[in-house]
Amino acid sequence: MDGDTIDCVPRQEQHALDHPLLKNHKIQLAPPPMPAPASSGTASAASSSNSTGARARRTAWQTWHHAGHCPRGTVPMRRTTADDVLRGRRSLFRFGRKRHRRDRAPRAANAPDVVTGNGHEHAIAYTAVGQQEVYGARATINVWDPAIQESNGFSLSQLWLLSGSFNGSDLNSIEAGWQVSPELYGDSRPRLFTYWTSDAYEATGCYNALCPGFVQTSSRVAIGASISPVSSLAGEQYDMTLLVWKDPKLGNWWLSYGDGGASQLVGYWPAELFTHLSGHATMVEWGGEVVNTSPGGAHTATQMGSGRFAAEGFGRASYFRNLETVDAGNSLAPVSLDALQTLAENGGCYDIRKAYDDRDGWGTHFYYGGPGHNPACP
Repeated sequence: MDGDTIDCVPRQEQHALDHPLLKNHKIQLAPPPMPAPASSGTASAASSSNSTGARARRTAWQTWHHAGHCPRGTVPMRRTTADDVLRGRRSLFRFGRKRHRRDRAPRAANAPDVVTGNGHEHAIAYTAVGQQEVYGARATINVWDPAIQESNGFSLSQLWLLSGSFNGSDLNSIEAGWQVSPELYGDSRPRLFTYWTSDAYEATGCYNALCPGFVQTSSRVAIGASISPVSSLAGEQYDMTLLVWKDPKLGNWWLSYGDGGASQLVGYWPAELFTHLSGHATMVEWGGEVVNTSPGGAHTATQMGSGRFAAEGFGRASYFRNLETVDAGNSLAPVSLDALQTLAENGGCYDIRKAYDDRDGWGTHFYYGGPGHNPACP
């Protein structure tokens, strides 16, 4: 329905294993121990709140499932075409990688916006560096299809797990969420994506399976495939839950998609890929990001999230709810509102508002987003 071709690739033949650091890697087939639910009422309240009339939500899934699934022992791979590679007008080596920032400015030790520069703008919430050792993070995000003004622009909503130097070239990052990127995918559909780097985006890592690294294990979830249905203004809200955590036994960083009984283990980032993240993360970020190339000298009109500001609230603005981190004991812990800091570089273009609400089981959450170019964002 979305024009994709999904190849069912034998698990042992996936491109991930071509990474030189994974030369002797054996795919982890035994499921890792899942993080234990938080001891507070947050997790159970979140699942029961689906019936709450004030905030009715449904689960977003992947479009290709309308055509079937891949058989066991294989992993679904979105086929990359020559048009995909040529569309970005970049070298084959740089295809699927974030643009390296040659103008990186010195940053404070606890800087949250690790990819600010080259027009990248954010509306994010984050935990402070050094406050705790983090072994994972979870959140539920509603999915939209924001308008992208420039063909090489994008809009994404994701979580980051970070460790290393924010000023040097040894920053490690694990990322997952949904994104709209016409350059990368050739359309404006929101798609599930992953990313990783072990050297501050300079030469390692990439989106999805476009370079070796992320090992898929699921036969039901395709990285890079479109998500549907999507949320609509003042209409149905569709969201997805992402959990990234470190296997306490083998050290690999796993990704789970979905919530409760519908959750799926997607795959993992092997511990061998990282330096600092081979131990633990020191910061977690959640939120939105766009790239502003200032077309015609004005701020881009690329939307973040729903394209509406945070103050418009449920049904109109984008949200992250039930923010949690994973501790050293492999237990989920709700993020307290006081421990969460927020950042929006230009509040007239995109903004963010955090809150806490236990009545509907949302716990610590935030609304974020914006339209980009407008009278307050010239």
